[in-house]
Amino acid sequence: MEEMVVEALLFGDRQAQLLAATQLPQFSSKQRHNIAEKGIVPPLVMMLSTNDYEVIEAALFALLSIAFRSERNKKLIAKSGAITVLLDVLQCENKLLVELGVAFLLTLSSCGSNKLAIASSGAIPLLLELLNSQSCNSMSLQANLDILSTLHNLSTCNQLIPSIVSYGGVATLLVLINLTSELLIEKAVALLENLVSSSRIALEKAAGTGGAIQCLVEAMEEGSRQCKEHAVAILLLICESCRDRYRGMILREGAMAALLQLSVHGTRRARDKAKRLLLLLRDCSNCGHMTKQPKNIMLLEQIMRQIEQGVGEPEGMSVAFLEEMISKLRT
Repeated sequence: MEEMVVEALLFGDRQAQLLAATQLPQFSSKQRHNIAEKGIVPPLVMMLSTNDYEVIEAALFALLSIAFRSERNKKLIAKSGAITVLLDVLQCENKLLVELGVAFLLTLSSCGSNKLAIASSGAIPLLLELLNSQSCNSMSLQANLDILSTLHNLSTCNQLIPSIVSYGGVATLLVLINLTSELLIEKAVALLENLVSSSRIALEKAAGTGGAIQCLVEAMEEGSRQCKEHAVAILLLICESCRDRYRGMILREGAMAALLQLSVHGTRRARDKAKRLLLLLRDCSNCGHMTKQPKNIMLLEQIMRQIEQGVGEPEGMSVAFLEEMISKLRT
């Protein structure tokens, strides 16, 4: 059976190749690995270059099955010219093929040796365009998550971060953070943190974008545990970059209550980031124009003294007392 599939892909006509590509994902992982070694990757990549949507779909599923859990095959597929052809698929008018193509690119991007090749092919601006365009709304949630995951994989290669930033990645992510999908927000905030923690330009773009601090504070208040962790980390970086400029802005967005909540109930990393940001916000001598400033400062000073002693410690503040203080800050 394996030999028949190989022969059909190498020498068969359209119908034979289509049938063989459809059968390929049904084999075991070991069988697919053996078949891939027999030179069937280039014919499958060639099938992506046709205008026949049925053939492209079958080839994409076949290539995905070959790449699954095989770094060797991911490299082989990329070296066979699949990345360039795949970008053409991402620009076709067939929604299913675009989403399959995004999933395939995500799989290839998980291989470290493919990242530079993917970026040099022009994938970054295309992926950001997909997120920015109306097609973002028409694609499935999973497809949008796959795009963000692909960009995140690429961002782990530091030399690619400037490209993501220069093509408008920061602005795109800030728009996504304002959406209602919790999963999209979490992915977008995680990627944004990766960018701003590695690029001064990305940090300046994030801090200088109108409404950015507000949406990050909201993500810190309403997001998932991981989302809150990433949001507070970004706000800390922003405040550390220019304390005098951004301290008042963060406070005016009502960040204190959420920060206090995180300092006790957040993940371990979120607790640390929240406490560090609270210490930066503590000196509000330049924020005299804020509404309710005296009350907030007195409460914050009282709470910070207690936090320094340790929440829940014998001489520190009880969790119940903290919740009471947070309630006062929100009124």
